Amino acid sequence: MQLVKSSSSILRKFLIFNSLIFLILGLFTFFYLEAIQPNLVKQRVEKHTVIINNTSNHIQRLNIDFNEKDLKNFLLSTRFLFQNLERVQFYNTEGVLIGDTNVIDLDQSVFVRSEVIVEENINSNSSTLETKNENKKTDDKVKKSTINNLIINKKNNEPKVLEIEENNNFYVKTLNSIKINSEILGYIMVTEQANEILIAVEERKNFILRTVFAITIAIFLFSVFLNKYILTPIAALVGYTESIKSKDDSSRKIEKFLTRSDELGLLSRSLNNMTLDLQNRTRRAENSSADLAHEIRNPLASLKGASELLENTTDQSERIKLIKILSHDVERIDRLITDYSQMLKDEASLSREKMKKLDLLVLIKNVVDEFKNNSNVHERNIKFKIIKEKPNGYDYKLLGKYNRLEQILANLLDNAVSFSPKNTEVLINIKGDKDKVSFKVKDKGPGFQENNTEKIFKRFYSNRPEKFGEHSGLGLNIVKSIVEMHGGDVRAYNRSDNQSGAEIEVELPKKYNQ
Repeated sequence: MQLVKSSSSILRKFLIFNSLIFLILGLFTFFYLEAIQPNLVKQRVEKHTVIINNTSNHIQRLNIDFNEKDLKNFLLSTRFLFQNLERVQFYNTEGVLIGDTNVIDLDQSVFVRSEVIVEENINSNSSTLETKNENKKTDDKVKKSTINNLIINKKNNEPKVLEIEENNNFYVKTLNSIKINSEILGYIMVTEQANEILIAVEERKNFILRTVFAITIAIFLFSVFLNKYILTPIAALVGYTESIKSKDDSSRKIEKFLTRSDELGLLSRSLNNMTLDLQNRTRRAENSSADLAHEIRNPLASLKGASELLENTTDQSERIKLIKILSHDVERIDRLITDYSQMLKDEASLSREKMKKLDLLVLIKNVVDEFKNNSNVHERNIKFKIIKEKPNGYDYKLLGKYNRLEQILANLLDNAVSFSPKNTEVLINIKGDKDKVSFKVKDKGPGFQENNTEKIFKRFYSNRPEKFGEHSGLGLNIVKSIVEMHGGDVRAYNRSDNQSGAEIEVELPKKYNQ
């Protein structure tokens, strides 16, 4: 028993695949967004490190003592070093603030003793001043504790970095040591406002979210399009093939897809044509089998009657006559079966052969040359004549299957020779046109007795009793099948040139660009 795998929708696979891609992209996006701010902060820290190194070099070059007084003078004289920074602070090794750019940014009068006397009510403001002083001391203790923790946790050669958000502003602080001759004199903290880092991160997040939203909409629309215009027609075509398999005529309608001009329309038409062709072949095979059985039944009946008479006949001449009848019927049955078998082989091979560009005039000449060497043609002195009718500047080239076109002409010539009297001529007229090539085969035999000459192209049909048994009745039917396979047409009628005999015309389209 063959196991059948359960089918899975292409749309489902498409959505699952895109979900996985989205998941992977989402993870990469998450890690990317997580890395944006640290990378931007790292760039600021590198900038701060350069400033700290330059400051250390200036302190060493100017031989500045690392104390509050000298650092204040240093800051006043070198404020250009820190003009783009929010704040620069100096701490001694114990974490005590001994220098601050916020001080030098104030008016210089703060460094001069004020001569203005301000009277204050001691009783009313003393508690307030005490509270402020206590709060200031508390803040200083907290800040000193924070600096001490940073100093303690700081690694030897690496700066310590703080990222702080205060009053809707984002600050990057870098703490590093100041070394002179490998001796740590103290520490410097560089503070810079970096709101643009948050803005850059936010812009990237918004851009990615907009992109993801746009991609989601695009995939959704594509999924709808895929389902409506591709998957649904494919499902209908699958249902169509299944209905053919189960012989259910109710679900065989795919007409709405046959008019489409895209690949699915082409596939629908191809599948429909293939189905119709297979059905026609099946129908022809069934009809042919019935026709063959009918054709064999007659010679079998004759065989049976002749054999019964032969058994009871003692007259030698009568026995010879019956034996000839038996032999004739056996030959006829053999010819029917042989021709029928060959016809089925030819039909099976027609679809596998490829059309090629060929010259019909050259093909006709080759076939005629072969027939001239035929013993029957020699004995009966049958001549052949090829006549080119009004070429009008057009050639005789077309797109076709050489062996099959050769078979058409051979069958027509064989048919013409068999019905032609001795010492007569078979004419082959060929004519080229812009879109088609046609040729006629004319003999001087008895012609056709029926008014409706379409009957002669039916299988196992023969209208010439004097030749009964010499032909299987399949030759002209094979000719018609091959001509129709080339998209052409074949007609038969009695000669119209005041001559007795039959005339069969074959018309074939060129189907190629000159």
